[in-house]
Amino acid sequence: MADLPVTAAPRQPLRHRLAEHGIDRSLLLLLPAVAVIAGLFLYPFLYGLSISFQPQKGEGIFANYSAFFSDPYLAGSIGKTLRLAVPVAVVSVALAAPLAYQCRRDFRGRRWVTLVLMLPITFGSILIAQGMPRVFSPYGWANLALKAVGLPQADLIYNYRGTFIAAVLTTFPLGFLLMVGFFGGIDRSLENAAATLGASRAARFRRIILPLATPGILTAFMLALVEAFAIFPSAILVGQPDNQTHVLTIPIYQAASQHSDYTQASAIAVVLTLIELLILAVMVTVRGRFYKGPATGGKG
Repeated sequence: MADLPVTAAPRQPLRHRLAEHGIDRSLLLLLPAVAVIAGLFLYPFLYGLSISFQPQKGEGIFANYSAFFSDPYLAGSIGKTLRLAVPVAVVSVALAAPLAYQCRRDFRGRRWVTLVLMLPITFGSILIAQGMPRVFSPYGWANLALKAVGLPQADLIYNYRGTFIAAVLTTFPLGFLLMVGFFGGIDRSLENAAATLGASRAARFRRIILPLATPGILTAFMLALVEAFAIFPSAILVGQPDNQTHVLTIPIYQAASQHSDYTQASAIAVVLTLIELLILAVMVTVRGRFYKGPATGGKG
């Protein structure tokens, strides 16, 4: 008996082949967002990048960058920014994570607790900085409380500590709101299943909740870090802008507003952006090594 000829499978239309890779017409919905980002962020960034290589003094295209890194006072603002932003992000996430974990449960007063924790966002950094002297000045509530219990006064304002406290108050709510969503998205049935197998509460948290929530915690850390990098009003109003809190945003403001040198301001802003992107790239790489699957259970 002769073998039947083998016919090749018909080639699928291009639309179907693209759909197998997740590419379909629904992606067109991304176009407005892409257009807004390109117009409001990408173009200003590229414009700022271009004028950073056009120094006013005309001493070469890298004159602005050379002037920044050759001045120890200006270059030192990089370290001061990192010394402020990284601890602020760590403390904000460390404070927000346990609260977000507890607020994923439905308990009486949950909405009020969430509302109170969100208040610093509505106040804004300037209003918080203006109110801090009432609490942290030498005759503020915090030092009066320390004096009442026999402890020495603490220098909590108009220095690094003042800016650190103000920055934590403004970045903490952002991390909290983000992590509430991540913790709330973890299916409780996964914990219940582990409990029926004899896993203790600590073991369930360590082996189920924490691995599933780690990408969200890292995302909250990155958001808090970006927010802390851009700190400006608090560094001036409750910090020591000429020394301890001379962060990168201050020389940017001084170059643009006080010296009318937008090319120098753009160069420092580019340095700030590159440092942020470098840190965020490392964090995204680290986050990619953690669990990527769904955090929900299901029947089956």
